[in-house]
Amino acid sequence: MLKGLPRPTDANLLVGYETADDGAVYRVSPDVAIITTVDYITPVVNDPFWFGRIAAANSLSDVWAMGGRPVIALNLVNFPSKTLDPGLLRDILLGGSEKITEAGASLAGGHSVEDAEPKYGLAVTGVVHPDRVVTNRGARPGDALVLSKPLGTGVLFNANRANKLPASVLAEVLPIVATLNKAAMEAAFAYDVHAMTDITGFGLAGHTMEMCVHSKVRATISFASLPLYPAALEMYAAGVGTGSNKGNRAMCGDRLHVRASLTREQTELLVDPQTSGGLLISLPEDQAASLVQDLHRANLPWSAIIGRVEAPKADRAGIVVDD
Repeated sequence: MLKGLPRPTDANLLVGYETADDGAVYRVSPDVAIITTVDYITPVVNDPFWFGRIAAANSLSDVWAMGGRPVIALNLVNFPSKTLDPGLLRDILLGGSEKITEAGASLAGGHSVEDAEPKYGLAVTGVVHPDRVVTNRGARPGDALVLSKPLGTGVLFNANRANKLPASVLAEVLPIVATLNKAAMEAAFAYDVHAMTDITGFGLAGHTMEMCVHSKVRATISFASLPLYPAALEMYAAGVGTGSNKGNRAMCGDRLHVRASLTREQTELLVDPQTSGGLLISLPEDQAASLVQDLHRANLPWSAIIGRVEAPKADRAGIVVDD
């Protein structure tokens, strides 16, 4: 979409759109850079509080994925005020405000539009030292890959809409989805993090692919090591899917090589679009186990080492999935 647009030449723009990173980064002084990012989504659940919490966590995550600290958030709202109770919007905003406060940021306003379909999210500004910016393009051969949250929100949310997922299962999932990536980033920064991104709409395969392509490496992922939400495989086996899987698979193309003997539903989970997914962290392999222990101690028990980074075969970046 951005192909052909003039490229910025300002040397203080440290991260722009060229590598599809999680946010833009601009240096304002030798010691301070600002991170700016925006994201908003349609409702993933019927409960307005939980929708607000999840949408806000999803938006705030991009700042942590760049190694920064969110400081200001602006609400972005589309809402059909003539057909839906404005009280629902108030509950959405309350849920979002709860997560903004938990993040240590300040809600400073926002913008609303009359729209037939509700949408909510945030424009977030964060700060980071220019020398501490982390991008998706620094993964190195010899690194391990650590994932801080389970996979499967796309199919679970669709299964809930289709009344195929028990309410009790969804209730177990929502607090994990709404968990901020703040603790994961803080734990990771005690180590030599080379690259980082969060797993959202392009799924594990899509976002790992971006990291590999921009880092010029190959990732080998162990499917058996992937943390999965309860019932995610079951819902794919029951015929539930998402509208994004096909596009995510096409985005990866032949750079995604599934060497493992996976079922159809297992393969679908590789491209399942995530909402408020975890951080994917590339760091030296000899530090990965210690990081996972720290993540578990930080109440992130789903965190796991899911693979390793290698030099590309025939200079072709990509992903291999093993058993």
